[in-house]
Amino acid sequence: MVLSSVTGVTSPVTVTEAPKVETSAVKEISRKEVENIMSTEQYIKQYFSDIPIMIQIAKCESRFRQLDSDGDIHRGVNKADVGVMQINERYHLDQSVKKDYNIYTIEGNTAYARDLYERQGTQPWASSKACWGKYENKDLAINK
Repeated sequence: MVLSSVTGVTSPVTVTEAPKVETSAVKEISRKEVENIMSTEQYIKQYFSDIPIMIQIAKCESRFRQLDSDGDIHRGVNKADVGVMQINERYHLDQSVKKDYNIYTIEGNTAYARDLYERQGTQPWASSKACWGKYENKDLAINK
């Protein structure tokens, strides 16, 4: 193959072997790797094992969904509520950014929810209390 016409080089250059290009955009993973992938529900149960009411809040708020089936961030009935913990962008986005939490990732969404809980208790999720309130102030035996 002569590259002079493409590259502007006046003397011909011959390529003897074409570079190898990965043709598959999807990485195949082993069955073991699949078994190690944690579901959002498992992540929440592990992350909030010390605050069981937050597990119930996640279940009520989003049914343990961080992303929708199309891969977009899960939004609630109020479209400003995002992710598994339904963090409201209107009230919390600026503060979450200042604290370096990305509420659009499961890690940032749950970390900001923990921070919010430590400052305000369950009050930010009061609108769904009818669902999770029966578990409040009880020693839940989740994952035991």
